[in-house]
Amino acid sequence: MSTKRFADLLVYFVVRLLICLVQAMRMETAARLARGIAWLFAEVLRIRAGVVDENLAHAFPHLSPQSRRELARRMWDHLFLLVVEVAQTPRKLHETNWRDYVTLRNSDTMVRSLLSDRPTLIITAHFGNFEVAGYVLGILGFPTYTVARTLDNPYLDRFVNRFRSGSGARIVPKNGGYDQIVEVLGRGEAMAFLADQYAGEKGCWVEFFGRPASAHKAIALLALEHDAPVAIAAARRLDRPMRFEVDTPAAIDPRETGADVGTIRDLTQWYTSRLEEAIRRAPEQYWWLHRRWKDTRKPRRKRPRAA
Repeated sequence: MSTKRFADLLVYFVVRLLICLVQAMRMETAARLARGIAWLFAEVLRIRAGVVDENLAHAFPHLSPQSRRELARRMWDHLFLLVVEVAQTPRKLHETNWRDYVTLRNSDTMVRSLLSDRPTLIITAHFGNFEVAGYVLGILGFPTYTVARTLDNPYLDRFVNRFRSGSGARIVPKNGGYDQIVEVLGRGEAMAFLADQYAGEKGCWVEFFGRPASAHKAIALLALEHDAPVAIAAARRLDRPMRFEVDTPAAIDPRETGADVGTIRDLTQWYTSRLEEAIRRAPEQYWWLHRRWKDTRKPRRKRPRAA
């Protein structure tokens, strides 16, 4: 057995052991444990503290340094609570009791789109419990194809994908999955994308929280080429763990709106702005850890005027 394979197996067993412990706990106990670990990461280890504070300072310039630090700690609370909820979801959330945990809001537009014979693009972000949102759609009879990056650890990758496919969702690899995405849309099915990731200097540059951010061009390109409605989805946690509002705050149909979103940049800016509006409702539930606003573009040189 190679060293890498042994290390992957060791990490896998540790993760599975921790998840088993979390699943054996009462939700209240697991939530307190998550808050304790979050305090350690935020206040003691200060993991990515500089990145988080810089992002918050640009997104919310009116906040004081103390307010930003408090918001950062609440973000860590959210991240570890999300892990607890994902671990407990398969045991708690079922077809017969989902209404005890989930409130649907503005769902009519998305449901009509999913029931039609046209493909649908569901756009979300690293906001709220996006993993539970996909799980709920599957329970409701609308399994989606989700684009996800393949984890370096193959054992963890299979384990995570088993959770995601537990209610019928299907995973398309981020690298090398374009042909499969085209095939899915060609059959009139639904694709889900996490659309808040940095796309490099050759991406589509749009405004996100008042700063230039690079977004992937492929999402808007797929919508325009396949005449697919685009729906924003957000699973915001409510007043306690395992209580969510799955909202569709906005949707747009390229066929009906015409030139309003007739270009890749127009459509990319539209869904980016809608995601920002959703995040502003509960900023502590967004992943401010990302270097979302990297701008490595070189300034263009001005050409000398001809004599």
